[in-house]
Amino acid sequence: MTLSKMGDQLLEEPSSSLVYEAKEVFYRSFQKLNEFLAKETLCDVEIRVGGKSIKCHKVILACCSPYFCAMFTSPLAESKQKVINIKDIDESAMELLIQFAYTGKVELSVENAQSIFHAASVLQLDMLAQVCGDFMRDHLHPTNCLEIHQFAEQHGHQVLVYYADKFTAKHFLKVSLSSEFLLIGGSHLQDLISSPDLQVEDEIQVYESVMKWIKHKPDQRKDLLPGLLSKVKLPLIPLEYLLTTVENEELIRRSLECRDLLDEARDYQLWQANLFLKLRSSLEEKIRPRKSYAGALFCVGGRGIPEEPFAAIECYSWLHNQWFKVIEMTTRRRHVGCTSAGGKIYAVGGCDEKQHLASGEVFDPVTNKWALLSPMLTPRRGLGLCCLEGPIYAIGGLNDSSFFATVERYDINSDSWSTVASMNTPRGGVAVVALKGCLYALGGNNGPTSLNSCEKFDPHLNKWVNIPPMNQKRAGAGAAVLNGMLYVVGGFDNNRSLNSVEMYDPVSNSWSYVVPMMHCRGGVGLGTLGGRMFAVGGHNGNHYLSSVEIYDPLTDKWEQAAGIQTCRAGAGIAWCPCSVTNLYNLNKHLNSDRGALLDKAVS
Repeated sequence: MTLSKMGDQLLEEPSSSLVYEAKEVFYRSFQKLNEFLAKETLCDVEIRVGGKSIKCHKVILACCSPYFCAMFTSPLAESKQKVINIKDIDESAMELLIQFAYTGKVELSVENAQSIFHAASVLQLDMLAQVCGDFMRDHLHPTNCLEIHQFAEQHGHQVLVYYADKFTAKHFLKVSLSSEFLLIGGSHLQDLISSPDLQVEDEIQVYESVMKWIKHKPDQRKDLLPGLLSKVKLPLIPLEYLLTTVENEELIRRSLECRDLLDEARDYQLWQANLFLKLRSSLEEKIRPRKSYAGALFCVGGRGIPEEPFAAIECYSWLHNQWFKVIEMTTRRRHVGCTSAGGKIYAVGGCDEKQHLASGEVFDPVTNKWALLSPMLTPRRGLGLCCLEGPIYAIGGLNDSSFFATVERYDINSDSWSTVASMNTPRGGVAVVALKGCLYALGGNNGPTSLNSCEKFDPHLNKWVNIPPMNQKRAGAGAAVLNGMLYVVGGFDNNRSLNSVEMYDPVSNSWSYVVPMMHCRGGVGLGTLGGRMFAVGGHNGNHYLSSVEIYDPLTDKWEQAAGIQTCRAGAGIAWCPCSVTNLYNLNKHLNSDRGALLDKAVS
């Protein structure tokens, strides 16, 4: 545009060019082409699929489909043909895809999604194939997930294979009741039952689903039984069921390999009863419960910023890798003793903002309520709390002026405390575990100096005896037992936080180092879940921590897990064999700030 002057006024002169864009032309043109398709006007090719013949326009098909573009623009004979025969595509799907080429629209349903996906894959309509895959993923159901897995595998759609298997694992019990379950391949079934994410209530359900599948065609499938049974966690099936049901199964009795697996499960039962000294290494993977029935970890009390004790409780779902809030204790407690017994969580002693505590309370995850216990004889914090063969023991601890060697025993049935033999050494901040019928008291401090000495208690002799000391002094460490070995992690060595980890072998009566944690953690909480150790929170010398690490003894590695919501040290950690889903639903109102994700996961 230019300017010219007339008198004292500036006048705009029109530009010498103009770009006019009518965006609706494309839409109207394709509307007209669609009308031509309906009336078979100006059509230059006929597509024959099955018993259907569709007259259409080469240029439209070539623009939409790389398959047709290559066909119609190549020097091959097909480019000149007026009639194209296409095999192995459903005629209804082909008709819908041709309509899609003209309109950009297609209506998907659970009935046609697979055939449209196949046709779109053949014709190289990748975007439409992706939409079909997403549609099938969103419409997975216990009655179709196995079929969709097979379909996706045949078409090399690994993402859909993954989601179909994930859905099947989540809804395995319902899937196993479907008629399609009896028709799946043996390798697919073996893959399914090998998954730690398989959601079942117990291992009996896995065993029974395998036997149901085998007995559907026993002559053809009996040779697959040993391989499938090796993926069932037989050691975790109750001994009574093993002896009355599994052992009497004729197909198992006839198989030497199956009988060996049954003997292996019995060996584990004998090891649990202390009749075997050492666990067979081949059993370490098989005694890991699946995530769905592994139970829950509880993080109880402790303290953090602003240096005040907590009454807050968090629960960890391993299946969803998330912590959520649980109803609080009646009393704030730091350096609290915590253990589980009879499916309940016990929190005893500790210190509130004013005084040391003798009180205790118990949490029932079924009723979602805390109830008070009779108090201990001695108020104390930094005690170890542990259940051994029924009773609960409160061991050591300290107050503002003394470190204790005394030990109290709590009788759950009578709600009463009594004293037993004292330790040889007073220990505050002591780590305590139960192993093979004895209690172990590890490290702690009896003044400004941390201890590396350790001792164990035999309740039948009512006597403490010293065992070899740890390699490092530790107070406020975490202790746990895995596969018959005792582990001690972190803690403070004279106020210096540690990341080192030691393992005690009760057979050789010796300590050795294993791989250290990723972070130093004094006042760390330690618990076991699913054959792994969880180191929760603690203090690194500068800050309270919310991070959580998981140790796998089979790989000797630590990995990061979801962190707790509140930074804390001196918390109690305890495992409980309760339903995480039920507990979350009971405490849903406490988790509205982050509950949506877990809501979706547990639904």
